[in-house]
Amino acid sequence: MFSVKDLRFTYPKNQSETIKGISFEIKKGEIFGFLGPSGAGKSTTQKILIKLLDHYQGSIFYDSISLVELNESFYEDIGVSFEMPIHFSKLTAMENIDFFLKLYKTHADIEALMKSVGLWEDRNKMVGEFSKGMKIRLNFVRAMLNNPKILFLDEPTNGLDPANAMILKNLIKAYQKQGGTVFITSHIMADIDQLCDRVAFIVDGQIKEIDSPRNLKIKYGKRTIKVEYKGNNQTVSETFEMNGLNDNDSFFKLLKEKEIETIHTGETTLEEIFILVTGVGLNHA
Repeated sequence: MFSVKDLRFTYPKNQSETIKGISFEIKKGEIFGFLGPSGAGKSTTQKILIKLLDHYQGSIFYDSISLVELNESFYEDIGVSFEMPIHFSKLTAMENIDFFLKLYKTHADIEALMKSVGLWEDRNKMVGEFSKGMKIRLNFVRAMLNNPKILFLDEPTNGLDPANAMILKNLIKAYQKQGGTVFITSHIMADIDQLCDRVAFIVDGQIKEIDSPRNLKIKYGKRTIKVEYKGNNQTVSETFEMNGLNDNDSFFKLLKEKEIETIHTGETTLEEIFILVTGVGLNHA
């Protein structure tokens, strides 16, 4: 869907590059995560891809067509949901939707969309009376108004309770199953792990890693198995190397003789990978 080669970008008032020669591809029908700390270049890259910023160096192709050659019809193909929901607070939800519908030639089934995010019953309520979570869900509806081919989502579940976050994640997966492509940025690593086919880590304007969450967890994890079991009325743990595990008599003896509570592999988490790759803690990102 997108092919980016040696992308470089410098803001007019800056002397140093914000984006320093990054290359990546977003395949049709995949959910692609773009991760990194604040100031790493995530938002700048996204703004370039949706044609809010130009005067970049390098090449970007959208569906095999150079981005610079595309006219305003490009916006018929994309849906964008920024982290901070922006609506007309003195209009109702439907009045907001009707306003933005007029910008597009293609229209989605609004009633079905509103029902899918649990807002249909509140469609005639002033958006100023909406909670933050309701505004975020309305933001997602707005991104889907034109039946886009690709969605750009920035922190899509931030501010949502677990139930509503799951509804939104299920909608994103359903959109993908229908052939949609998703570019997503988030600091909620559990969302990235659940949703993304591949992720890229950008640090100081450069991409440090691109791979599937599974492959990254294998690469950065330990090949060990930790077994927790009951012993002398308390929980005891032992760790075994995966290599040669099939011939490890102590491991099998433990499984046969002890009351096993949990078994864990040494697989790491995306949070830990984020910290290792970016060199910063999530609380600073």
